[in-house]
Amino acid sequence: MSCIALLVLAIILLPVAASSTSPTSGKNSIQRQIDNRLAAGEQPNRLIDERSPYLLQHAFNPVQWYPWGEEAFQIARDENKPIFLSIGYSTCHWCHVMAHESFENPEVAAILNRFFVSIKVDREERPDIDQMYMAATQAMTGGGGWPMSVFLLADGSPFYAGTYFPPDSSKQRPGFKHLLTGIHSAWLDRHEDIQKAAAQMIAVLEAGSSASSTPVKADVLERGYDFLARSYDARTGGFGTSPKFPRPAVLRFLFSYYLATNEAHAKNMALFTLDNMAAGGMHDQIGGGFHRYSVDADWFVPHFEKMLYDQGQLVNSYLDAYQITRDEKYATVASDIITYTLRDMQDHGGGFYSAEDADSENPYLPGEHGEGAYYLWTKEDIVHQLGLEDATIFSYHYGVKDAGNVEHDPAAEFVGRNILHRVHDINQTAAGPNQQSEVIANSLAASREILARAREQRRRPHLDDKIITAWNGMMIGALARASRILQAPDLLERAEQTAGFIRGHLYDQGSHTLKRRYRKGAAGLAGQLDDYTFLVAGLLNLYLANYDPQILKWSVDLTVSQIDTFWNDIGGFFFDSVPDPTLKVRMREEYDGAEPAGNSVAALNLLLLGQLQNNTRWVEMARQVVASFSVTINRYPPALPLMLTAWQLMNAKPAQVVIAGKRGAADTASLLAVAAKAFDPARLVLLADGEENQAYLAENMPFLETVTPINGMAAAYVCSDFTCKLPVTDPLALQRLLETGK
Repeated sequence: MSCIALLVLAIILLPVAASSTSPTSGKNSIQRQIDNRLAAGEQPNRLIDERSPYLLQHAFNPVQWYPWGEEAFQIARDENKPIFLSIGYSTCHWCHVMAHESFENPEVAAILNRFFVSIKVDREERPDIDQMYMAATQAMTGGGGWPMSVFLLADGSPFYAGTYFPPDSSKQRPGFKHLLTGIHSAWLDRHEDIQKAAAQMIAVLEAGSSASSTPVKADVLERGYDFLARSYDARTGGFGTSPKFPRPAVLRFLFSYYLATNEAHAKNMALFTLDNMAAGGMHDQIGGGFHRYSVDADWFVPHFEKMLYDQGQLVNSYLDAYQITRDEKYATVASDIITYTLRDMQDHGGGFYSAEDADSENPYLPGEHGEGAYYLWTKEDIVHQLGLEDATIFSYHYGVKDAGNVEHDPAAEFVGRNILHRVHDINQTAAGPNQQSEVIANSLAASREILARAREQRRRPHLDDKIITAWNGMMIGALARASRILQAPDLLERAEQTAGFIRGHLYDQGSHTLKRRYRKGAAGLAGQLDDYTFLVAGLLNLYLANYDPQILKWSVDLTVSQIDTFWNDIGGFFFDSVPDPTLKVRMREEYDGAEPAGNSVAALNLLLLGQLQNNTRWVEMARQVVASFSVTINRYPPALPLMLTAWQLMNAKPAQVVIAGKRGAADTASLLAVAAKAFDPARLVLLADGEENQAYLAENMPFLETVTPINGMAAAYVCSDFTCKLPVTDPLALQRLLETGK
């Protein structure tokens, strides 16, 4: 990569940390702003015709943006110009900063318009584009993030990349204007070096998307656990230092590892992490749901945006914890997340929106905007809202201080204001004279309701109202699991509603293919691997909650289409993207990060569907997928914790609980409820209802034809490898059988 390094040194291009904020619009206000600006006679650029809220936020920039497409590349070829590619998303704080400082700046725009062809991409709409250029950015700089700023040849090959750039140079770092003029000079004077650097970068990306050829090591699960245990923060939970991100895939692996090995520390690390996340400022203590991540090691100061994909995964993490411990506090947090998403993130038709912004208007200084302003409180305001007595209790419990509670505030974003976090539990808060825990709990609950109503009077953060298939799949699965584990039939109805929305608006029933995005009455963009895998995973959870064979059949159809579209038969894995002539490399993700890798989810889906359909080919494909990532897994197992979970399940003895009984009958529901209590990802719970569902399953699992109620009562058959113990009809007997095997 010598040419890349040489070019970087020649034009001295280094990203810098940001230090300012920028305004953002209120909830559902993008169209209103567009209408107002058009009415005022402002001239938009080409992004005005796009659906993406992120692209529309840039539709009135003086930069002459193009959406991704052949037109922009052709102009770059015709005019012999490099391409400036800017990738971000609508709720990204630093994307707003760079937009305000540079893309709204006429001087910067003039440089871009004269010397470059500029393209804007919404990473949430086009994860395939984002993935390729993020890999390039990380290879060139050692890091990545958004906004992503990448410079390309006219064929799409990247030759330089960074993230946020300030508009002007400082003593430490060059600014964006300096970067642009430097690249323009290099384009004129050192074009051959740029082409060599781009060719080398493409070779690096292609090499990174090849399959492994070594076997998965026998001790990979133990090594994955050991790596995580060594990086565990015993003081506040989580792994590593700041910033701390929720990684539900890690928690799922630890819970599964505990179940398989009885290693209590694996369970305790996950539970302690979940406890501290729920108590911290990263958890919205008033409105529910979780913010994106914690900028410190204590889960206290969050980056305040809220992403749908975090909510769906964390519901499952807290449900896992509830199944393992039977502690209601975990069920409460799962329900809290669900309440938030249903209230604030769901479209009236059943689909879920993508995200809420980190930035918002300061309620104490109207017209000023900043990070997290919607969620912050002054002590004076809390006393005003609650009265002195309840405010005193509330402030002690949630760490509210007179002068604000954020001590380390280098950007001075939280001066005089408080981030609510649970500093003391109910018993500690009730430790004062003449206090009772029940009284304190009631006071806190009432105070939260009062503050929630008061907060609703503020101007909400911007809502990205596009509906992404993949993330809705996550919510379908989370709601369906919650309905089963928490015995909440209303949540099953919500999961079915969302599945119906996806089927009606984002699914082609003729070709069995998906669209990725729906917004303002229109679907668009080809579905990517994660749209298929996350939706299938959600539908499988929905099937295991309602046992509607049509849901299972849909999962099968989608999986067949997924294999046809994404499977790499030579490598034994799935490409993450559909074929696209404008992208130089089809990538595959090798990290279970904020969102799990599509191949990790695919391996789990194929394993489960292989069992449900008695399809040995799909089970073998699941094994091939994991094996194709063996180099990554063997080198650093925690990179792919969900794939480790899949590998563990592949090597576990499959188990089933078959409930034979009438659908909807009380005795059938009682047995299903018992089966739903236990955390055991390797155990399938099936319903033999004597009707369409049982007949469909029996087509591939003939033993189900013989499973019937006993003496007219619903019966449970506990099976291993399709060999069943004597059936039981009593729920307590089933519970003992599941817990002890006897």
